Amino acid sequence: MDFSTPPYLLKNASVTRVMAQVLLALVPAIAVYAWLIGPAILIQIALATMTALVAETLMLKVRNRPLALFLTDGSAVVTGWLIALVFPPLAPWWLVVVGTLFAIVVAKHLYGGLGQNPFNPAMIAFAVCIVSFPAFMSQWPNQALHLGLLDQFQVIFGLMPRLDALTAATPLDALKTALKLDEAGIGVPALLANRNVYGSFAGHGWEWIALSYLVGGLWMWQRKIITWQVPTGFLGALFLISGALWLYHPDRFASPLFHLFAGGSMLGAFFIATDPVSGATTPRGKLIFGAGAGLLTYLIRVFGGYPDGVAFAVLLLNICVPLIDLYTQPPIFGMKDGK
Repeated sequence: MDFSTPPYLLKNASVTRVMAQVLLALVPAIAVYAWLIGPAILIQIALATMTALVAETLMLKVRNRPLALFLTDGSAVVTGWLIALVFPPLAPWWLVVVGTLFAIVVAKHLYGGLGQNPFNPAMIAFAVCIVSFPAFMSQWPNQALHLGLLDQFQVIFGLMPRLDALTAATPLDALKTALKLDEAGIGVPALLANRNVYGSFAGHGWEWIALSYLVGGLWMWQRKIITWQVPTGFLGALFLISGALWLYHPDRFASPLFHLFAGGSMLGAFFIATDPVSGATTPRGKLIFGAGAGLLTYLIRVFGGYPDGVAFAVLLLNICVPLIDLYTQPPIFGMKDGK
């Protein structure tokens, strides 16, 4: 019996090649992000990447593992990019460094390195930092100010005062707060009419970033880097529960379109929940994993205490992976019901 651990790769594939294609799939979204939200994301990606590689090098030396083999597999770089993309682009430099160090050192290497970590390292970094530093993790750029690269650089590295006017809530956070304070009962449709905050349908600028993640994710599926089950389960569950509550009470719950393209839905569905190491490995298991993550994402972002629930949803489903895989194993070829 084979007790090897994931990720399981097809013939003629390698970790380096897979990771390179994941990075390539993220490039369109990063370009749109830098264009619409600001070039600060490029600074954070560079900072997270350098920190990830340094941490990876140190841990490989401590564990007496070959540097060239593991440093060139691209896994640390993917983790760094994902951390930069889920953290606020104006987060102070040390916050990105702390999150990346925790992801590589604790969430990855203390569990045995690539293929052994039970939790998604980038989501562990996000969860630890949003619990420990909630104020800094809530400071997103105020697009009305149109800060340039130099100004954003100064904010990140503490060379400019971190004024409240520089930051604003995400569309998800703004909608949740507005509904809680909506004593006059204005309702969701009227709130979403504010195009400066909510854009065309899911956030000024953010909806186009989400569309770019969708394009990159579909490209990875076409290249067979990911399978269809996890994104379909994630987005399908998110669509169904948001659609049901929207039809039930459209003044209190946003439409499925908003939830699919707001926050980290597309990034989570295609680039985070599809992690082959910490996710389910069987076809049915992947569908269950994705659907569970999508359901929890909605419940946390609408009824929980955090504006978005992708990170916590994925981590909670990571805990369930052994049980999901156990009960979704396909029958052994030539045997009925696996007996």
